[in-house]
Amino acid sequence: MAWVIPVMAVGWLATKYIEHRFLGPNPTYAAIEARKCAELERDRAIMDLDSMKAQVAQLVQSMQSIQSRTVQFQQDAMSAAATAQQRTQEQMRAMVEAERAANAARFAAESAARLATEDSKKKAREAEAERQRTQAALEEAQRAAEASKQDAERLQRAAEEEKKKAEEAVAKSEAARKAAEKDVCEATAAKEDAERRLREGIQPVLTPTPQEILAAQAKIQYQENLFHFAVAGRAGGGKSSLINAFRGLSNREAGSARTGVTETTLTVGRYPDPDERCQHVWYDLPGAGTIKIPDWQYFNAQGLYVFDCIVVLFDNRFTHTDIAILLNGRRFKIPTYIVRSKADQHIRNIMKEMGYESDDEDRSQRLTLYMAAREQLVDETRRNVKANLAEANLPDQKVYVVSSSCLQAVAKGEQPSRAIDEIQLLNDLYTEAQARRVRHESEGVST
Repeated sequence: MAWVIPVMAVGWLATKYIEHRFLGPNPTYAAIEARKCAELERDRAIMDLDSMKAQVAQLVQSMQSIQSRTVQFQQDAMSAAATAQQRTQEQMRAMVEAERAANAARFAAESAARLATEDSKKKAREAEAERQRTQAALEEAQRAAEASKQDAERLQRAAEEEKKKAEEAVAKSEAARKAAEKDVCEATAAKEDAERRLREGIQPVLTPTPQEILAAQAKIQYQENLFHFAVAGRAGGGKSSLINAFRGLSNREAGSARTGVTETTLTVGRYPDPDERCQHVWYDLPGAGTIKIPDWQYFNAQGLYVFDCIVVLFDNRFTHTDIAILLNGRRFKIPTYIVRSKADQHIRNIMKEMGYESDDEDRSQRLTLYMAAREQLVDETRRNVKANLAEANLPDQKVYVVSSSCLQAVAKGEQPSRAIDEIQLLNDLYTEAQARRVRHESEGVST
């Protein structure tokens, strides 16, 4: 619209010029013609002006429409920008939350790792302290044992001196009479013992000669610095599996004793402990009661008199063969341990007799049946062995009820939940070995 005002001014100025130029006080014909021309020009100018106004109005309307669309476009753009900004803010907040969660997780992990490390160090310190206390207790026990031994030797020497003085004061006739009475008593006892053995069906066992003892020691590669465990019993009792368990091995591992349903051990098997620090050797002996090894020859034939300890193993029944091994063990002053094997199989058989059908039954019911069967097995085993020992005039002794799987786990340092006597058996055997080692070392020092 800025150019409309100058056009209108031009028209007005033209009108005034014509009036002044040609319309004087006495217009002539020429002036009249000129005025008419001017008026025509004015009318054309007015028409042009109206046309131009219409164009200007149309242009203004078009500009207003454009401006309206521009405003709409600006509003849409602002709305889209606001939406985009809102989404960006939401994404930023999500990223901040994610980063915050990641930082929290990292902090928690670092804290947990730090606590775990501190706890491990604390347990290590406690374990070391416990080891030191145990070592100190062991050393103190050894010192006490040594002191007790010295006191006992001193008292024994004093008693021997007193006895010698007393014996010198006794008349020769009294000494001869007592010697004769002693011989009579020993002969009577030997006669009664021989008669009892014949009644019980126990064959005589001959005392080995020094040459036989040396030969038996050479056969098993006997060494003074080692402790030699013999596992003996009737064929099929699980001796080989028990030896593998004592050594922490399964029946299929390399270096394990051969096992089988039939008697697989035909010669003495020698199996050192896998831990070189443990100076134990286990011996797998052929089973008694087979055609190859008669019962009454078993003890001497296998040279059991040269072992440091004998494990008497039985499966179902405690037999005269086991009694013979125990009698000869006492005769040669060899520690013996009575062990019943395959406890897991026996317990499962008793559970079936009680009505147990499958492992799919209720867990609490299965556990109740297991505990009842286990108690029944242990009680029946110990009553049976106690009765057999009493009939043989042998003192009652501990009976260990074990399974090879639990014993293997205990030997590897584990504590199986269904262990019966496995832990106590290993502790007692190793205690016996340690006591023998202390005695041998003391004897070596004294000599």
